[in-house]
Amino acid sequence: MKFCKPNQPRRQTILTEAILAVFFLFFIGAAASGQQGWMKTQIGPPGQDLNTVFFLDSKRGWVGGDNGFLSRTDDGGQTWSKQLVQTDSAINDIYFRDKEAGFLLSGNAIFATSDDGARWNEVRRFLPREFDGADVELYSVRFSSKKKGWVVGSVSRRERVIDSILLYTDNGGETWLRQRAPSRLELIHIDFANDKRGWITGADGTILATVDGGQTWTRQETGTKATIYHVDFRSDKRGLAVGERGTIVRTSDGGVTWTPIVVKTRSTLLSVQYLSDDDGWAVGRGGAILRTGDAGLTWIEQESGTKQNLYGLYFVKKMGWAVGGDGLLLRYEQ
Repeated sequence: MKFCKPNQPRRQTILTEAILAVFFLFFIGAAASGQQGWMKTQIGPPGQDLNTVFFLDSKRGWVGGDNGFLSRTDDGGQTWSKQLVQTDSAINDIYFRDKEAGFLLSGNAIFATSDDGARWNEVRRFLPREFDGADVELYSVRFSSKKKGWVVGSVSRRERVIDSILLYTDNGGETWLRQRAPSRLELIHIDFANDKRGWITGADGTILATVDGGQTWTRQETGTKATIYHVDFRSDKRGLAVGERGTIVRTSDGGVTWTPIVVKTRSTLLSVQYLSDDDGWAVGRGGAILRTGDAGLTWIEQESGTKQNLYGLYFVKKMGWAVGGDGLLLRYEQ
């Protein structure tokens, strides 16, 4: 018969329980870390909005905001460094057509960089004298190819919109010409699926579409009068658009038909992006964040941890960033 000390089994039990407890706590901590979702930090000046965010890849990105605020990261948003742009107007949009050439819109001006965002130079400013004393505000810029690009915005007098503005370049942004749009309403966002197919969204439920590379634009019926602030196409067929009071419309035929999607939130949605054929995100006022896993048919509200308005959204693979009021940046990693 083997000899065992009377307390040896008890010690082994205690040791086993301790090891299991450590593993349990580690597992819970890891799970909690994985479920933290959107982590917030303030990178802009207090009391000022961050309006737009754009990432070239998982490391290099920019945010732009009020009073010409521009900041850059080279480590996926862990740290940020302020960049100088000769403007004190709000930066409304940032877009790179490739790794070196980028554009930003600030008030009535277009700025460009050709050195990966190291320096930004003004290439065009639209003065009131060109519009009978009215003011121009530029909102969104996109390129369909290396040479061809568009900018949309509004023309206003005493803060009342009197016309839209649609600008076009065919020389890589060196010069910009005005093109008449089939709408005098405020135009807010533009997106291209390829060099032929593009869409513009705006006030009063406006969606304009082109199938000939921007030579002509025609209205699409959206079934809503809500302002549509943002549109994103996964292909030349599948698209999502979001707007006022929780408005979401979806198309699977390039916008020939737009179907309204009912969601619980009544918050105005300001930005939307596909991550894959099925996955997508949307953000908006009051810290609203929604997620879809079925190509936009249904949406689930997510916890953002803020009540600040969220104006811009950008995902690269499984990493995402959202920007908003009071210099707020949210960062998400799956």
